[in-house]
Amino acid sequence: MRRHQRDEAEIAALADGSLAPERRAELDARIAASPELADLLAEQQRAVALARSAATEVEAPAALRARIENGRARRRPAPRHLVAVGSAVAVVAAIVVALAVRSTESQGAQFRAALASTALAPGAAGEATMTKTTSGWRIELHATGLPRRQGRLFYQAWLRNRAGVLVPIGTFNESRKVTLWAGVSPKDYPGLTVTREQADGNQASSGQKVLVGTARPRD
Repeated sequence: MRRHQRDEAEIAALADGSLAPERRAELDARIAASPELADLLAEQQRAVALARSAATEVEAPAALRARIENGRARRRPAPRHLVAVGSAVAVVAAIVVALAVRSTESQGAQFRAALASTALAPGAAGEATMTKTTSGWRIELHATGLPRRQGRLFYQAWLRNRAGVLVPIGTFNESRKVTLWAGVSPKDYPGLTVTREQADGNQASSGQKVLVGTARPRD
């Protein structure tokens, strides 16, 4: 029994690469001569591979679950010392699946803002759709009634929080089909404004608002 337990411990170390080099040759020879030890090694290698691959499959939870289930279907009753390894794999898999579901739920969240004109652009109107991605918030803006600005003149879009702090989210010349990007959430910075700007070395807002709106979660 003691020898069997030692064999199991060394096979586990061989599977995860931690076995001392001087023990490997002898153990390899014994495994080659024993179908039982060969089965134990194959079982342990599957457990180690599953644990290592689980962390890399966060963005494919369906594939991960299928792999886990296939592994369970093939797996025969494990020796007692491998029960802890199997439990650890199950815990890793559960954590990865939970993180993947949370990521899937949060990614793709959307806000929408209806944009109204100001006295500087009385005929303007527009809307913006804000979509959460792994890179940040992608903002698709479409507006009408704004003349094209070019050369040193351009429009700039901003997000603003309730304290009045502005975050620039991009510049453009023509207001149709504009794609902007924000590194802050419209939940925290719900105000969306578009101003008239010029390349004068001053990075602050000119205050010349032509469109204003408030972002709200999209149903």
